[in-house]
Parts: sequence; structure tokens; C-alpha cells
Amino acid sequence: MKVRTIAELVGGKAEGDLDREMTSGRALDRAGPGDLAFWESRSGAAALPDTAAGCVIVGPDAVAPGRTLIRARRPRNAFARALRALRPEPPTAPGIHAGAAVSRAAKIAEGVAVGPHAVIESGAAVGRGTVIGPGAFLGAGAQVGEDCRLHAGARVSGGCRIGDRVVLHAGACIGADGFGLVFETDHYEKFPQIGAVVIGDDVEIGANSCVDRGALDDTRIGAGTKLDNLVHIGHNCQIGKHVVMAAQVGLSGGVTVEDYAVLGGQAGIGEGARIGARAQLGGQGGLLPDKTLAKDGVYWGTPARPLRERLAAQARVNRLPKLQEQVKRLRSRLDALEKK
Repeated sequence: MKVRTIAELVGGKAEGDLDREMTSGRALDRAGPGDLAFWESRSGAAALPDTAAGCVIVGPDAVAPGRTLIRARRPRNAFARALRALRPEPPTAPGIHAGAAVSRAAKIAEGVAVGPHAVIESGAAVGRGTVIGPGAFLGAGAQVGEDCRLHAGARVSGGCRIGDRVVLHAGACIGADGFGLVFETDHYEKFPQIGAVVIGDDVEIGANSCVDRGALDDTRIGAGTKLDNLVHIGHNCQIGKHVVMAAQVGLSGGVTVEDYAVLGGQAGIGEGARIGARAQLGGQGGLLPDKTLAKDGVYWGTPARPLRERLAAQARVNRLPKLQEQVKRLRSRLDALEKK
């Protein structure tokens, strides 16, 4: 793809050899003459580091005389868009593999691809252009929208509903029973989990992540939300639109996460807690049951506190060894004075 074409695609301004062909994209320090790369500088008008890349997407103020460039307001975003065009996912031919088990009572739209050993049970429905990977499972009555991709071993349990353009990575499990138990005298009994999971459009769920079905009502995930690998969403959680959760985040049952919130890796959220719109919780942060993080705030630690407050507290902790030494010296001087 020519540099001029890439610039048009990403809405950038090209400089240098506009007819140079780019065949792929690589990191700046590993790129070659046929590779597109990107570079972001926090200091504005900074000099581009040495690189063999054929073309670099940079910010508006980057300094790189004599280089072939594409200037864009957000270089990383522009690079991602260009890379999707340079390296599109290979097309999957539609059709049902002979080794798949598809119920005659399932509704399979045109252009659907079903891989070997996939299972689609009675009453399930699959929208146009969706790809069901090897070993994937759709339970009875499950619904999957158009242009979705279920990678190998992904599972959508009976009655769950998936929107359009949803990606479920390998091993993702949608609609397992929630952890609902009641204690009876001397043992636990299961609380029936009869709700479902409803997932909006353009959601992506990482490998081996689990979204539990609701106990009575449905667990819901809003449009555009992105979950990393090994994320757990408990029963009856209500996740808003365009929420981002990094790896190993765990939500107990009944948690509400509002639109555009961001949860760092290994964050843990207690039952019934609420995270406000656009709030950010740092990695390994913890929110206790029924507590709330206000919208737009930045939080860290367990229990979660505003970031500045938590950093100030950490700074005080870091000064403790020095204070301890000072106390020892003062105690020694006091003991010496008392002996006089």
C-alpha cells in the first residue's frame, strides 16, 4: 500500500516519498524499508530516533527532515488503523465443516462459517457472516449476531444473546452459572441461576474470560466494552458501554460499572459495588462490597482511595525507616541524659 493511500486512510498528511510501498508494520527499532512504524513524543517538537522504517507515523510537531512521514494528531491510533488495512485477518470461507454438530433446528444465516467439532444446539441462531471456530459451542436458544467471531473453544450457553461484531477469544465462557449458594443448617445448597447474559455490539472478550449468567435477571455488557484475558464477571453484573478491563480483573455478583470506566489488571470488586462513569481504578486495586467510586475519579489501592491520597499515604510509609532511625538516635540521647 502506497504512503499516500495510507495517509488518506488515517486522515494524516504525508511527506517525502508518497509512492513508497508499505507491506507491513513493525516496531520503530525493528522496522525495515518496507515497514510502517509509529512514534509518539511527549515533548512535542522532538527529533525522530534513528530507524530503518520506510515510513513513520508521527505527531504534528515531530522533527525528521528528509524522512518519509505521515503526520497525524494521534500516531498510535493512526498506526493501528493502517495496520488493520495492511494486515487484515485472512478471510474464512463460509460453510459448515463436516465434523461440526449443528442441530437441524438451529438457524444459520448466509455466509456463516462453522469449524470442525463446533456444536450448535437446537434453537440457536447465528447471524450473517459470523465465524464459529473449531470446538466452539452454542447452547440451546443462544443467539449470536452478524459478523461475530467465536475463536476455538469459545462457549455461549443456552439462552444467552450476543450482539453484532462481537469477538470471543479462545476459551471464553459466556453464561456459566453464577456462584450462587445458600447455607442450609450444615451445608451449602445451590441457588438456581435462571438469568442469561446479554452482550452488546462490538464487544471483545479475551481468552479464558468468564461472564456468568444472572441468578434471576440478566448479566449485561454494553456496546464497545473490551475485556482482557482471564477476566471474571460475576452474576447480575451490569457493565456499561466502552468499559475496559485488563487481565485478571474479578467482579463479584451484582456489580455496576458505568460507561467508559477503566479497571487495571488484577483489580477486585466486591459484591454490589458501583464504579462511576469514566472512573479509573489502578492495577490490584480493590473496592469493598457495596462501596462506590465516583465518576471521573482516579483510584488506587485496597481499599480503593483517590490516587493522590493513596500516593501521599505511600510516601509516609516510605519515610518510616528514616523516622525509625531518628527515633532510635533520640532514644539513645535520652537514655544518656537520664544517666547523668
